[in-house]
Amino acid sequence: MFKGKSETCSFGETVRKIVEPLCETEQIEFVHAERLSDRGKTTIRIYIDKQGGVTIDDCVSMNRQLGDILDVNLEDIGHYNLEISSPGPNRPLTKISDFERFKGKKVSLEITESINGRKKFKGLIEGIDDRNIILNIDQQIVKLEYDKISKAKLSATHGE
Repeated sequence: MFKGKSETCSFGETVRKIVEPLCETEQIEFVHAERLSDRGKTTIRIYIDKQGGVTIDDCVSMNRQLGDILDVNLEDIGHYNLEISSPGPNRPLTKISDFERFKGKKVSLEITESINGRKKFKGLIEGIDDRNIILNIDQQIVKLEYDKISKAKLSATHGE
C-alpha cells in the first residue's frame, strides 16, 4: 500500500505477500488487509474483489483456505478471528493501478504533507501522470504525488 503508514499498513503488506498467490490462483484480487483489536480480541479482515463482484460463497471459500495459510505463516499473532469481505462502495485504493482503473469515479484521500494547509481532498479521478494522481476538484485540476498519499478510497454517494 502506501509508504510510511501505520502498523495496519505494514501488516497489510505482510498479509498481501502471504495470501496473494492463492488469490491469483482463484482469480480473486487481494484489495486490503487490516488487523483490529477490541478488548483483547484480534480480528484480521481481508478485502477481496473479482470481476462481476464477490459472492458469499467466494468469501466462505477464501476464509477456509486463507485461514490455514495464515495460521502457518502468522504463528506469532495468537488467536484471531478471520473475516473475508468485499470492499464495498467505499473501496480502498491501495495500488497506483487502482487510480487508473477507477478513472472518472469520486475519491476521498489524505496526504502526508499538507498543500496550502490542506491534507484531505475529494474529487473525480482524472488519471495518472507519471506517479501523480490527477484529480478534478470543483472544476480545478490538482496533481498529488502517489507516494505522499496516506489513505484513499472511493467515495460513493447514496444511490450510486
